[in-house]
Amino acid sequence: MFAVVYRWRVIAGLEAEFEAGWRAGTERIAAEFGGWGSRLHKGDGDVYVAYAQWPDEATWRKAMETRMHHSDDAAREKYRRAIVPGSFETLFSGEVVADLLQPRPA
Repeated sequence: MFAVVYRWRVIAGLEAEFEAGWRAGTERIAAEFGGWGSRLHKGDGDVYVAYAQWPDEATWRKAMETRMHHSDDAAREKYRRAIVPGSFETLFSGEVVADLLQPRPA
């Protein structure tokens, strides 16, 4: 399993738009590119962080090299409009060596 951590700053007042676009985009990434999903976290102020899982680094890299981050569909556009320009970062990527996250209760 491969994990990636991303960070964004979101324009004040556009948080709901960002979250909706992120959700739709993440669902699309899973369907089209083989991502295993993600968790989005809101920090202090305008900062959001997401933790995404992939089956392996090769699948993630292939998605990155394709249109995953260059698509102009409605979900990605909604998400992009809400981000402070230049604030998107990939903070970390690497192999998972231990996984103690528990499934969500039903």
